[in-house]
Amino acid sequence: MKYLLWGAMAVVSAVMIIGGYAHLTDAKMSHVSFTRLGLPNWFGYFIGACEILGGIGLWLRRTSFLAAIGIGVIMVGAIFYHVSFPPFSAGVPAMMVMLCSIFIIMRKGGGVVG
Repeated sequence: MKYLLWGAMAVVSAVMIIGGYAHLTDAKMSHVSFTRLGLPNWFGYFIGACEILGGIGLWLRRTSFLAAIGIGVIMVGAIFYHVSFPPFSAGVPAMMVMLCSIFIIMRKGGGVVG
């Protein structure tokens, strides 16, 4: 079960760090969703920083549980966006990350460092 948890953490961490990097480097496609939802441009940068910190925080024992909760909250927003603006199928990766986050939360985190 430990290796399954680490696999889920690796997938979520990779997705969050890559997505956060895209938000922080001002990739135009990554900020479209915030504009369509009527959110300010700085919010995309904030979410990007949260994604990167969450992706790193999953691996630290003291922050793993809270990082998984934070990532889950971000994924609720991503799923809301994909439900509101079709195609709905584009939200499947967000749902998978959300399910992995729930698994990590149920295992009380799982950080391996510290």
